[in-house]
Amino acid sequence: MYFQRFYDADLAQASYMLGCQKTGECLVVDPVRDIAQYLDEAKRQKLRVTHVTETHIHADYLSGSRELAKATGAKLLLSDEGGEDWHYTYDDGNRISLHDGETFMVGNVRLQALHTPGHTPEHMSFLVTDLPRGDTPSMILTGDFVFVGDLGRPDLLDEAAGGQDTRSTGARQMFASLRDKFLTLPDHVQVWPGHGSGSACGKTLGAVPTTTVGYERALSWWSKQVEQGDEEGFTQELLSGQPDAPLYYGRMKTENRDGPTLLGETKPLEELTIENIQARLAAGARLLDTRRKEEHHAAAPVGSIHIPDGGTLETWSGWLMTPEREVILLAPRDRAEGVRRRLWMVGLDHVIGFISTAEELETVSAQPISVRELSSHPDALILDVRTKTEYEGGHLPGARQLHAGRLPWALDTLPRDREIIVHCQGGARSAAAASLLRTEGFDVLELAGGYDAWAKTLNT
Repeated sequence: MYFQRFYDADLAQASYMLGCQKTGECLVVDPVRDIAQYLDEAKRQKLRVTHVTETHIHADYLSGSRELAKATGAKLLLSDEGGEDWHYTYDDGNRISLHDGETFMVGNVRLQALHTPGHTPEHMSFLVTDLPRGDTPSMILTGDFVFVGDLGRPDLLDEAAGGQDTRSTGARQMFASLRDKFLTLPDHVQVWPGHGSGSACGKTLGAVPTTTVGYERALSWWSKQVEQGDEEGFTQELLSGQPDAPLYYGRMKTENRDGPTLLGETKPLEELTIENIQARLAAGARLLDTRRKEEHHAAAPVGSIHIPDGGTLETWSGWLMTPEREVILLAPRDRAEGVRRRLWMVGLDHVIGFISTAEELETVSAQPISVRELSSHPDALILDVRTKTEYEGGHLPGARQLHAGRLPWALDTLPRDREIIVHCQGGARSAAAASLLRTEGFDVLELAGGYDAWAKTLNT
């Protein structure tokens, strides 16, 4: 059996390829939309992508399952469990519905679909058996069911997708899935989850890529509660302290359920003239400034959103941008195409071109103010764009907490007749959030160094 993990560090998202070298067939689980990596790997291994599946309807990124199945002619296997509200609604003629306990073969590799609701109602895990080595399963692909050291959160339908009190039902389903499915497996079975540390799909995900059933049985926070039948204690612990859910998750859920738009063949990204850019911006396009924070602060292009080309580009773009607008990139020529492909992850498909320098753009200074200067702005609203957990751990007096991932949906709750001073923990998230507010016409300043800088003054 051939096995390969693909990992996107920004969204802390894992996808997997399993293949049979004897028959040349392979399966991809939870692919992203930039499918070239799977096609290239299959070609290197002399495999054909014959099957594509996913563990559940994803909320944090736009799935590439439809794209990959369409490009390869593969069978698309999707969960048909969980009730009508969150069934997949699209079928390109290659869809096979999966039910609990059903098995399918990829060459000589057997996969069994296990319905493991909790994170979502339709969630599937896949138990893998390499038959040439024996009839004992060797691994389970758990998606957002069991992580390393944690579990998938059951509150996302409520938090981001318009659900009504689904979290308690999800927590009870998670308890049953652990009791009846996961803990019945042999200890040696390897666990390969859909996310790692940094994902908002759980609270305290481990940084290592894999674990085992036995290790989680022995050391996880939840195993004793499940084995002792303490459903109430389990539910309280699972639901408490979950991170803020970015509201773009609701859009991802709906698009993944109904079928992500197919990208197909794409043309190379065009470098635009300043005249073209000005016309597009006047018509409503967004300029995405991907330079370093210091460069943006020194010369912020008017009307731009600042999200640096780094480890959080996809996440923050999902937080602050919406797919309806065209996007122009301010990015070096050798980075523009890579940025465009990363934006596909969160459904921002309408990147129409790029400009490699800000020299011809109209710019303003956006330098942050220091903690000492706060007293000169006594009437300003202090806007804390960190998570609720961070805020509860300590905050500036009188500050309002509003997670940056919810900002575009809360603009009408912010004052336009007074200054807003934005801060986060150290200054990175607030630079992005402030740029959106500035573009939307608010009177905005940033606090240099964020909460860390303010807290430091208390001890000096």
